[in-house]
Amino acid sequence: MAFPRCDQTVAWSALSGHFEAHGRDLDLRQVFADNPDRVQRLGIQAPEVFGDLSRVHWDVATLRHLLDLARECGLEARRDAMMAGEVMNTTEGRAVLHTALRAPRGQGPHSQQVHDVLDRMLAFVENVRTTAGGTAPGQITDVVNIGIGGSDLGPQMVVPALDAFVHPGLNFHFVSNADGQDLASVLRKVRPEHTLFVIASKTFTTQETMANAVAARQWFADHGGTDIARHFVATTTNVEAAAAFGITQTFGFWDWVGGRFSMWSAIGLPIALALGSSNFHAMLAGGHAMDEHFAQTSLAHNLPVLLGLMDVWYRNFKGYSSRCVVPYHHGLRRLPAYLQQLVMESNGKRVDAQGAPLPFGTSDVLWGEAGTNGQHAFFQMLHQGTDVVPVEFLLVRQPSYRAPGSMTPALRALLDQQHHMLLANGLAQAQALMWGKTAEEALGEAVPTAAPDMPAEAIAKHRTFPGNRPSLTLLMDEVTPRSLGALVVLYEHRTFVSGALWGINSFDQWGVELGKALCKDLLPRLCSGDTAGLDAATAAMIARLR
Repeated sequence: MAFPRCDQTVAWSALSGHFEAHGRDLDLRQVFADNPDRVQRLGIQAPEVFGDLSRVHWDVATLRHLLDLARECGLEARRDAMMAGEVMNTTEGRAVLHTALRAPRGQGPHSQQVHDVLDRMLAFVENVRTTAGGTAPGQITDVVNIGIGGSDLGPQMVVPALDAFVHPGLNFHFVSNADGQDLASVLRKVRPEHTLFVIASKTFTTQETMANAVAARQWFADHGGTDIARHFVATTTNVEAAAAFGITQTFGFWDWVGGRFSMWSAIGLPIALALGSSNFHAMLAGGHAMDEHFAQTSLAHNLPVLLGLMDVWYRNFKGYSSRCVVPYHHGLRRLPAYLQQLVMESNGKRVDAQGAPLPFGTSDVLWGEAGTNGQHAFFQMLHQGTDVVPVEFLLVRQPSYRAPGSMTPALRALLDQQHHMLLANGLAQAQALMWGKTAEEALGEAVPTAAPDMPAEAIAKHRTFPGNRPSLTLLMDEVTPRSLGALVVLYEHRTFVSGALWGINSFDQWGVELGKALCKDLLPRLCSGDTAGLDAATAAMIARLR
């Protein structure tokens, strides 16, 4: 598809002029005063997720220019081509069809093979769950997922997020790090006769995953395990390698499923084991509903599109090089880690799809922590630091914790009160970022008695908040399989939008390859001490390590 890169369009020039004239010094407090209906105009309801974009550093004119940019870059045609199965990953010659994994039976490309694998996987799931939690030999109480990257981050994020829906007789553990401490700490908690290991690797050759898998198999044998075929299962396309390992039960997926988009495929086996078939289908349905919103809603009311346009505006015009994601929901504490791979592995590129160097920035640095924990860690910098970092607040109207065994009305009331406290904190932080506090306001407050020798005016400067710091709020009624599915897909398509405008290939990840290749050379050198041909720094470090 021949569409212009964003900086090669007429709309980009117009947007640049608008930025210099009006966008550089936009003050949210004044914009709100001038536009009393701003909240209504910039509130977007998508499936399961409401987006309040009123505290974004833009105005109506900015948004109009950004929409013009999206149209001139052919965003709608690019979107349609991806969802139709055209080759979007040009460096690897692959289609990009994670959307097909969520489509109902009979809809979308490859529906038959997708649902054949899904049906077989969910039949296995229900067989395990039927007797899970018992004490008889062979009954499963613990599931250990061994994978890394996209074969780990999705299931590791979803299972705790949906804790209220997890089978009460099953415990879930996730091992990804090549550091043996990761696996060893899990193996101390489980028994071989009641443990199911899921080895997640598309090629069944991923170095970290296979090292952990071999060690887990050794532990299983050392502790009397005798039936590898029963206690080990693989999500892979390399059936032969899995069989050589001793695994006979495998569930595959396809080269048009990228790792960071794979939790909807057989890689989601731990999710399905935790939630059961009906809830896994609900998660797929929530994702599909957001797919439909992205595919069918006009650009001006399309939440993934608007968020992707915001990312371009922030990165290339406002100069914001990072963003902070703060979910005010303990279950979503692994969401920032999941989004790090989704965003930075997709859009952390320095050349466009044709290989030409880019004259502008692409992916921002994404980071975050669950609220309210983050407030007592890095919010000092967000409020009073020298860099402006846009913050994304995720709020959930209804709590979704699993009740303790015997919950009294008094305990229920206290936990509900804590949820209100959580929401109030999220609202207050967004409010404080925007409004700030002037020196005059700070001067009018009581001076701390601990600093009797510091002038009140000096103390007031330390207690001044500049304000006008942007944020957005995403609101869900409750964290359910359906709503979480919709939220994840919102971020997937948002990432696609910004990558499409930047003209990059958001679906390869060559940046992870070089270090892995060099590791294969260095590993035997650590054993032999051979440093011939190495740079001086690496050679010296090998000598010191030995």
